[in-house]
Amino acid sequence: MSIRFLSLTLLATLGLGSAHAQKPTPNSKTPAKAPLKAYSAAGKTVKVYATAANTTQRLSAGADLAFAPAGQPLETQVCVFVDPGHSFQTMLGIGGALTDASAETFAKLPKAQQQEFLQAYYSPTKGIGYTLARTSIHSSDFSSGSYTYVADNDKALKTFSVKHDEQFRIPFIKQAMAAAGGKLTLYASPWSPPAWMKDSNNMLRGGKLLPAYRQAWADYYVKFIQTYERLGIPIWGLTVQNEPMATQKWESCIFTGEEERDFIKGFLGPTLAKAGLGGKKLIAWDHNRDLLTQRASAVLDDPQAAKYVWGVGYHWYETWTGSAMLFDNVRRVHETYPDKNLIFTEGCLEKFELATVNRWDLGEKYGMSMIGDFNAGTVGWTDWNVLLDETGGPNHVGNFCYAPIIADTKAGKLIYTNAYYYIGHFAKFIRPGAKRISAASNRDALQTTAFRNPDGTVAVVVMNQTDKPLDFQLWIAGQAAKTTAAPHSIMTMVL
Repeated sequence: MSIRFLSLTLLATLGLGSAHAQKPTPNSKTPAKAPLKAYSAAGKTVKVYATAANTTQRLSAGADLAFAPAGQPLETQVCVFVDPGHSFQTMLGIGGALTDASAETFAKLPKAQQQEFLQAYYSPTKGIGYTLARTSIHSSDFSSGSYTYVADNDKALKTFSVKHDEQFRIPFIKQAMAAAGGKLTLYASPWSPPAWMKDSNNMLRGGKLLPAYRQAWADYYVKFIQTYERLGIPIWGLTVQNEPMATQKWESCIFTGEEERDFIKGFLGPTLAKAGLGGKKLIAWDHNRDLLTQRASAVLDDPQAAKYVWGVGYHWYETWTGSAMLFDNVRRVHETYPDKNLIFTEGCLEKFELATVNRWDLGEKYGMSMIGDFNAGTVGWTDWNVLLDETGGPNHVGNFCYAPIIADTKAGKLIYTNAYYYIGHFAKFIRPGAKRISAASNRDALQTTAFRNPDGTVAVVVMNQTDKPLDFQLWIAGQAAKTTAAPHSIMTMVL
């Protein structure tokens, strides 16, 4: 497969916000944002990269576009309007989760395919340039079995050891870091405390953390961070609990909003600070968009909890209820708590079938979510497993799912779903430190978002989910470049 890529300067991931930022008081005034320097598209050319159904285009470079003077657009003219003079949130990064399942699958690949995989995800020139990653604190469903880092009933955590992770996961993370240029913004999430810390005495099927073990569990996060960092893996941040309102057949633990608030302000926040880890970015919620506003208010309306929280994380699985993706809930939280950050922490397509890895809607769901999330104020976007095998696993409870890249471990080859390319239209061209800029379409058939990178390049993403080609103009400050969005396509225009 021959794919031309645009080479962009790889820029260091910026730290966003403060772990101890206070919510403004009602009488405080938020300083007005200074507009960016006036931007002119006159004389500029546009490089176009496209992925389209029923074609061979996969992040493929097309003919350059040229701007020409354009007056007031008519209502009959289809346009994507971009205004680089107005900016919003700053991009943290885009990436995926480095799970036990991904690590174990990676280890089964021939060396050549391992290197191909690392380059495909982490090279900013020959791949899509991932800069963000998530991993689990001991086991999740995407592990070959349940495990913890301590012996049963060891409240003092004297037996704490990540020896389990040293076989597959830690070497895998280190190789991903190296492929990304030596730095990867990595955060960690627990799926459940050890069984003996819970009222159910079971890591699976929900249950709650017993009050008697709240301090020991807070200490456990600290031990994890310190141990991983001692082994050469920096931890940028952590979430309080994966999916705290879901009783799953796999590792899970329930926290109400009040329980999460109280655990943060009474135990986890102070424990991190006491250990000298107060600068780690603490992320609340880490569950679906449907209850996002309620959880944000439960935690962030308490100043003693909010001072420890960097931001709020969320997933896309609210669609299990029959709902569409609830981007307005993300936007409401951004509007209500502008001093906090929003980060997409997990999403994947479930119920894996190897025969359907080429279905086009895999990528379109990613494109729709990423455009909607970024336009709602999100600063980072994290896919779920970066790699799974031909069964959609391994997964110790049979919860098999899709990943952007599937490894056929029997044949020793990699299968690239179109989700990989759709994510690449964002990750490759919108780099850490980029600022989202104003972008809007005058037709609902064209979805769009745009960012201005630290090096001055502007990246505009346009997606067409319809069955028809759509001619449109990229319109910037009285200059327009004409192009076409193919049926079921995504394109990134860089200028």
